[in-house]
Amino acid sequence: REGVGRVAEARVRPAVREDDHALRRQERLGLAFAGLCVLNGAFVPAVAKVTTDGTDAMFVAAISTLFGGIAAAVVLGVRGEWRLLIDRARLPALALVGALGTALAFLLFFEGAQRSSAIDAALCLQIEPLYAMIAAWVFLGHRPSRRRVAALAVLLAGILFAIAGPSYAPSPGTWMLLVTPLCWQLSHLVALRRLEGVPPQILAGARYIYGGILLLLLWLIGGGLERAPAAADLPRLLPLLALQGCVLNYLGTLLWYQTIRRLDLGRATSIVVPSIPVLSLAATFAVLGEVPSPWQWIGLGLVVAGVLVFVTAPRALARRRHREFLQRQS
Repeated sequence: REGVGRVAEARVRPAVREDDHALRRQERLGLAFAGLCVLNGAFVPAVAKVTTDGTDAMFVAAISTLFGGIAAAVVLGVRGEWRLLIDRARLPALALVGALGTALAFLLFFEGAQRSSAIDAALCLQIEPLYAMIAAWVFLGHRPSRRRVAALAVLLAGILFAIAGPSYAPSPGTWMLLVTPLCWQLSHLVALRRLEGVPPQILAGARYIYGGILLLLLWLIGGGLERAPAAADLPRLLPLLALQGCVLNYLGTLLWYQTIRRLDLGRATSIVVPSIPVLSLAATFAVLGEVPSPWQWIGLGLVVAGVLVFVTAPRALARRRHREFLQRQS
């Protein structure tokens, strides 16, 4: 009996090592995609401030999203995957992802960005790790470790430092920007719970095709044509909206879905979201000339410290999949 046990263990051990190696490789890819998300997202607040300056925010949200939808349609057409986007079994969930993650989120984000500075926009969005940790715990069963709770406390302290300095005055768009990440997290939960296994390009396509159609309808119903920019302004504005929709939004969403396929939601959010303002400061200064205050610099230093804790935190998703693999083998 002992001999049989040793033989079985010898057979399982190489498979376990191979599975662990594959998990580590997926984690490295997830961290690489997370880094690309950060680089792409660093320019989002500054460009949003430029496009909404003196322009109807609803128009910016609708048209930039439609540009993203066009890019998504081209990708799906080239890959021959249109049928997956209109599959009846998945259509309600895909439409809900577009409504929450794009239509409602972009409406709040661009309206808030128009009423705030680019630095305010970058800082207010950093509340997302709190939403992510709670959502991942309650709905996905990813119980946060003490290390992650401590990292989140450092992150929130950094955000509080940055936005609660003695010279800081909340802008009218602050609450809109604070609610925006909640819409993104709700859409991620729908994608993870009801659309598991759906390729990232399908999820991104649903975000921008269905979300873009909904935003366009809302803009038209709200009398958007009466507030549309003058024809003379379109040659300057449309290329920026195309860049915003195709690269900053659609490509950024593709990178994000590639990330959460390889890292658990709480860790992915807490690496990507708080890292963005660090690079956003450079992008904002280069594009708009905005300079952060000393309190904002201190807050961002705490944010960076919290991010480093999350990057080196135990791999919750990898451990869970490793346990599932061992159970299958036994």
